[in-house]
Amino acid sequence: MTTAPYNYSYIFKYIIIGDMGVGKSCLLHQFTEKKFMADCPHTIGVEFGTRIMEVSGQKVKLQIWDTAGQERFRAVTRSYYRGAAGALMVYDITRRSTYNHLSSWLTDARNLTNPNTVIILIGNKADLEAQRDVTYEEAKQFAEENGLLFLEASAKTGENVEDAFLEAAKKIYQNIQDGSLDLNAAESGVQHKPSAPQGGRLGNDTPSQKEGCSC
Repeated sequence: MTTAPYNYSYIFKYIIIGDMGVGKSCLLHQFTEKKFMADCPHTIGVEFGTRIMEVSGQKVKLQIWDTAGQERFRAVTRSYYRGAAGALMVYDITRRSTYNHLSSWLTDARNLTNPNTVIILIGNKADLEAQRDVTYEEAKQFAEENGLLFLEASAKTGENVEDAFLEAAKKIYQNIQDGSLDLNAAESGVQHKPSAPQGGRLGNDTPSQKEGCSC
């Protein structure tokens, strides 16, 4: 009997989007390494991380693409939206400008991902309550009006970081179970039980080259 080459049942592709400096890379690092990077450099192009977690009793590998927030990288990062099953859209609760730009990020996400992509709004830096510039209530209302999941989190303390990735994954898995997400569609952002044991490309929807610093 041949042993299965993978110890997970699904691969979900995620992207993390939002303005520069909102803590996207720090959220990714906290999720994958369970550590906070105090001096996280700004991403140049795209960073990449993975982690296997249990979702509704299934082992799921999350492939997470962390995109640069600067406008000059938008043309590069837009290519990574294609085939994303989940998107974390991040703002900084202490900087209203990052919240005000969410409509632009959401427009990109809606236009460049598939209609069933699960988008979760993340208000990062929840540990800086004294410096809060965006209320929980208004962000929650924005999320509800746009059909988004919503959480406030802290990449520094780890608060709700796990839940942010997990809640999106649960919704993706629910979409698979109820048939609203077609696994045979190239743009679904989900692969079921990969069969190729070699550690090569895991799908055609992943860009052929990744860019970024080595942080």
